[in-house]
Amino acid sequence: MSWKVYLETSVVSYLTSRLSRDLIVASHQQITQDWWANHRERFELFVSQTVLEEAAVGDQESARQRLNAIENMPLLEITEEAVALAKDLVHIGPLPEKAEVDALHIAIAVTNRVDYLLTWNCKHLANAALRGRIEKVCRARGYDPVIICTPEELLED
Repeated sequence: MSWKVYLETSVVSYLTSRLSRDLIVASHQQITQDWWANHRERFELFVSQTVLEEAAVGDQESARQRLNAIENMPLLEITEEAVALAKDLVHIGPLPEKAEVDALHIAIAVTNRVDYLLTWNCKHLANAALRGRIEKVCRARGYDPVIICTPEELLED
């Protein structure tokens, strides 16, 4: 059985963007490219319509590269349950209103029962300070929480 991974838009952006001058961002880009080249085949990868919409925004050439990277990936369904869970993550959970799309990424992953949500968004998603509260809201709504992590954390040898 292969693990199911939901790719959040930041991973696709780091994969396809020009190498940053910021050393931390550049490191994350290199890790993402290594994960993509050497580890992604071990997982079943998914995106959502939300990822496609975010990937399509901005510079046309960059958007084309992002969309090309994920063009053949299956889409996870955005159900009423996902929308309701996303609202709970904002209104009773740990995420601020400005993170509604981030809450939707979590909810899509949770309601579609994927194993991992892969992201470089460490402010609202891969954030240890929020993890317990995100998981608490998911469990209170009857769902098993998804493991939210960065590509660096999802390396297998």
